[in-house]
Amino acid sequence: MRQFSSRAVLATALCLFLLSACDKHAADAQAAPVKAGASDLAAIGKAAFFDPSLSASGKQSCASCHSPANAYGPPNGLAVQLGGPHLDRAGLRSVPSLRYLRSVPYWTYTQANSLKERLEDGDNQPIGGYTWDGRYNTPADQAAFPLLNPDEMANTSADDVAKKLSQSAYAQQFRDAFGQDVFSRPAQALADLGKVLQAFQFNDPSFAPYSSKFDRVLDGKDQFTPAEAHGLALFSDPDKGNCASCHLVDKGAHGSHPALTDYNFQTLGVPRNMDIPANRNPNFFDMGLCGPLREDQAKQKWFCGMFRTPTLRNVATRRVFFHNGMFHTLEDSMRFYVQRDTNPEKWYPKDAHGHVVKFDDLPKNLRSNVDIKTQPLTNHLGGKPVWSDSDIRDVVAFLDTLTDADAKTVPR
Repeated sequence: MRQFSSRAVLATALCLFLLSACDKHAADAQAAPVKAGASDLAAIGKAAFFDPSLSASGKQSCASCHSPANAYGPPNGLAVQLGGPHLDRAGLRSVPSLRYLRSVPYWTYTQANSLKERLEDGDNQPIGGYTWDGRYNTPADQAAFPLLNPDEMANTSADDVAKKLSQSAYAQQFRDAFGQDVFSRPAQALADLGKVLQAFQFNDPSFAPYSSKFDRVLDGKDQFTPAEAHGLALFSDPDKGNCASCHLVDKGAHGSHPALTDYNFQTLGVPRNMDIPANRNPNFFDMGLCGPLREDQAKQKWFCGMFRTPTLRNVATRRVFFHNGMFHTLEDSMRFYVQRDTNPEKWYPKDAHGHVVKFDDLPKNLRSNVDIKTQPLTNHLGGKPVWSDSDIRDVVAFLDTLTDADAKTVPR
């Protein structure tokens, strides 16, 4: 949640344009050797998405964590989902929704050549990529991670996956698409599985229905209530919530509807969640862009603590929020934003001397990475939060309008 310099805005726009073109060319290049059309690949991908036999437990599919009934997000209020061979192993991060991800740009971070320009353009942020840390550039690339992760579907190797695929109800369709000998080439079969899962996510309309009240209002077919309109105003006001600086609400080129994210990365200092078993080790820290799951940016210390800005579409259907699932209601998530620095004692633990330990989910030497320069994160201890409880209710009323017609908001 920050304000951009004009240079950063221009750079980001150019980046998005170029990366979208690259994404199209990359997708075309990947599809070239495939013998099936997009609809055939999507049909195979749909079958695989709902297939629990692809997991070590035989009970977990992609849809187990990315539930269609929950806007392809988690079906429960667990901070992290359980997986593994016996469905008793906890992951590290909350499960994001898979809706509205078609336009995610490739992960990139660009800097000016001179130190002077870099200092002047200090608000330039990394952008894009799939997952909370952006380490995959396509869903096809990302698919292997849950399939092989011991805390998720827990296959031990590509050979494991290929064997399961060869015994699936759609095995022949898979052979027809990728070659009759595809299962004798496990690494290629795993990559091809990623392609069909991507085809399903990119081509099935259920992943981007644009059927919310917000969309109807954008098209002039509905109107916000006074509470919803006030909530949007607070959400967009750069001197109040300033949410729209990252969760874009305006129409794009040719009237396209926004995804409610700019795909950039932020360091918000969300409190440590002790419901995640890994966090019970005081020496473990999930630092997003600089590890532990992503390794290529480990030397960029100012990246530590950064996580990609998620879409807020269907956010009112969720029961866990932020990368670590720390909060379980929209109201608490909103309160944290506006009270993090005015009332830190509400959100962070105290040490043995009674001092509040802010930003406790980062090592001490990296806590200065947390954003304290943009509204509403500029307020100080004892100050007045920019939103009252009444304001928060109106912001939540606006967020309710982002729920698609086939999804339900969480009762409050």
